[in-house]
Amino acid sequence: MSIKEAVLRFLEYCELDKNLSLKTVKMYGYYLQFFQNWVVQSAKIKNQSEDANIEDINEETIRNFRLYLSHQYKNPFKGVLARQTQTYFLVAIRSMLRYLIKQHVKVISPEMIELGKQRDRNIKFLSPENLNRLFNIVDTREIMGLRDRAILEVLFSTGLRVSELVSLNRDEANIKTGEFSVLGKGGKRRVVFLSKKAKEWLNQYLRKRDDSYRPLFIRYSGPKSKLGLTDEKLRLSARSIERLVEKYRKKAGLVDRLGPHALRHSFATDLLNHGADLRAVQEMLGHKNISTTQIYTHVTNTRLREIHEKYHSGNQ
Repeated sequence: MSIKEAVLRFLEYCELDKNLSLKTVKMYGYYLQFFQNWVVQSAKIKNQSEDANIEDINEETIRNFRLYLSHQYKNPFKGVLARQTQTYFLVAIRSMLRYLIKQHVKVISPEMIELGKQRDRNIKFLSPENLNRLFNIVDTREIMGLRDRAILEVLFSTGLRVSELVSLNRDEANIKTGEFSVLGKGGKRRVVFLSKKAKEWLNQYLRKRDDSYRPLFIRYSGPKSKLGLTDEKLRLSARSIERLVEKYRKKAGLVDRLGPHALRHSFATDLLNHGADLRAVQEMLGHKNISTTQIYTHVTNTRLREIHEKYHSGNQ
């Protein structure tokens, strides 16, 4: 079986049989087609055929691919790939191999592909002081500023992922009760909550809106469609939110580069610092495993601080 056919069959299986979200299937497609192109290109260099068979993939192939990702490839936008990103490629390959083995295709065992030990993630979050600086720098005299302040407040209040935020519609966000459900990763629904501040700014923004478009957050700049503006063409994109956060980060004079995910991290650390239960935070974040949520305990362990203050000689 050609590697091209193997990738296609696996992606169809993910979409039709496993019922994975289109976004997940798209990401699998990106990683596997990247691998496919690399294998085919390597075959051409060796004066072999224009395609390659999946059965010919062996440990040496995988090792050479890993060396390519680690030492040679550079993303045109982000540069050298982070170790975690390199792992995503290997995870996708292993998943495809497991599927092919079930289909009685003779391929290398996925267990032969080791993912390697992962370093602890470096969590970027904002202190209460820096959160106030970020929020207060927004000029809210115009509707775009009101929208931006509402976005920042909602991200910090709910811990939403950016993809979850931009997909929200006006009729889904219950501002009156301050709670509503969102569809997260893996098609799993969870309840999120709006703080008093988030409700206040969201209300101010929506009162200024004089349109009937469905998206909760819409754009006010950019190209106008000749065929008219539809809901989806006006919906803010995840990239727009990233640019928005970075713009206000610079205006607020915050040194470290931030992404919208820093507000999700800030949401989690804020809850834990104020005594929230780890399981409750896990549920609010929509984490499948508690181990994912435990990354925040490294930066919120007040007991360690208390022990240091009490027993270290430098504090006496």
